[in-house]
Amino acid sequence: MDTGSDEQGAAALGSRAPEFIKASRPLHLSWQVGVFVVGLAVVAAGIVMLPLPGPGWLVIFGGMAIWATEFVWAQLVLRWTKRKVTEAAQKALDPRVRRRNIILTTVGLVIVAVLVGIYLWKFGMVMPWKINE
Repeated sequence: MDTGSDEQGAAALGSRAPEFIKASRPLHLSWQVGVFVVGLAVVAAGIVMLPLPGPGWLVIFGGMAIWATEFVWAQLVLRWTKRKVTEAAQKALDPRVRRRNIILTTVGLVIVAVLVGIYLWKFGMVMPWKINE
């Protein structure tokens, strides 16, 4: 790994609030509370979107990015997440892993098709409700 980029990244940790806000302790504390509340609202919306239609994980990471503008812990979490996502993407591009995933998907689809075929052979295309009545 390149240590130069790590050193530059370490220098970027901390508050990104404007200097006039950092100069006043009460103003900076208010700024941090505001950033936390906005980030919390975005993360909560993302959590709600997980079971519902919508880009839940993307919104959660957006809320984390909002928190990362002010809090070091959120910056570290985002760095760790970015590193893990990059590692997973590189692993997914490996030809052996892609071949395995294609084979597993094909086998799964064949099993589902066989089960649906057996169901249709045994019961036919019968709906659980009666449309004619």
